[in-house]
Amino acid sequence: MLVLLFWVFLGIIFYTYIGYGLLVGVWAKLTRSSHAIPTASFEPEVTLIVPAYNEASILAAKVNNCLALDYPADKLKLLFITDGSTDASGKVLAAFPMVQHLHVPERGGKSMAENRSMQYVHTPYVIFTDCNTMLNPEAVRAMIRHYQDPKVGAVSGEKVVLNDGSASGSGEGLYWKYESFLKRCDSKICSLMGAAGELVSFRTELFKPLEHDTILDDFVQSMRIVGAGYRVVYEPKAYAMEPPSTSLTEEMGRKVRICAGGWQSMARLTFLLNPFRQPVVTFLYVSHRVLRWSLTPALLALLLPLNAYLAYTQQGIYTVLLVLQILFYLSSAFGWWLAASNRKAGPALVPLYFTMMNVAAFRGFGRFVRNSQPAAWDKAHRPSVA
Repeated sequence: MLVLLFWVFLGIIFYTYIGYGLLVGVWAKLTRSSHAIPTASFEPEVTLIVPAYNEASILAAKVNNCLALDYPADKLKLLFITDGSTDASGKVLAAFPMVQHLHVPERGGKSMAENRSMQYVHTPYVIFTDCNTMLNPEAVRAMIRHYQDPKVGAVSGEKVVLNDGSASGSGEGLYWKYESFLKRCDSKICSLMGAAGELVSFRTELFKPLEHDTILDDFVQSMRIVGAGYRVVYEPKAYAMEPPSTSLTEEMGRKVRICAGGWQSMARLTFLLNPFRQPVVTFLYVSHRVLRWSLTPALLALLLPLNAYLAYTQQGIYTVLLVLQILFYLSSAFGWWLAASNRKAGPALVPLYFTMMNVAAFRGFGRFVRNSQPAAWDKAHRPSVA
């Protein structure tokens, strides 16, 4: 029984991180897309919303980036919302009269800011982008063209991490390259399994107000649209460039928050787990998201002691696999030490980032449980990052 469990655990782990990528890569190549994009000019009115909390230092650069977008100025409405900000954001935005500025003194978090800003949207399509990102000029046009297909409910752009040579920048950049590949495959097969909050658009009519404590607003909103029967398309020609985390500690904190949001999202998107409702969506969702956030990190933690026991009792291949596991985690620790010493992690970057992801899954679960106590739902809980 222990031998069987070991190989089942190893198989699920392999499938989650490598096998799924191989599968959807082949599946996407064999899929004939029936979602042709008309070539005719399509320039409907669009509202571009930028939630910004205490971002006065970069607001002017962000506004200028938005003004440089290749889209008719009379059809692109710019809306910045700075709820709760205590810096000079208002003064900065006052220099741009073409920008609609929303502000209230109370800070409600990013989800509440998005909910409030949508009350001022009167265009058929809306785009959300983070303040600390810069968009390529073609971003709006590349995204909006997909709405000529009435089955498309949302469009996600690509997140591009600017590699500064640091361990956090290199690791995050490497991760997003692989993640972008999976997103392209999911989108071609059926639908994207969760949009990137750095750059995402929706049909205005499909936007639903989010719960006030929602952590992964972009993911929950886009997956509810998928659940309603629409497609979420991935558009790599529209991308948002952002700097990496300043340190591995900051990157770990970001990943813990994402994993906590993953558990929260799974609790609120249970309808996606019904294979009789949308079988392909359920398969992609479980394979790409659920396993990564829940089962697989637990199996990884169990695999090492199980492997040690089998190596002690049966030796052979189990001894070899145990040695490989130990070397992998030692490489991860060495990579952390190198990064902490301001040195390049080199080949240790992959095990380091992989280990960080799975440690974050456990810490994120703990955070989710703490914030999910009955009393917590009655409090005005706000995410730590607006």
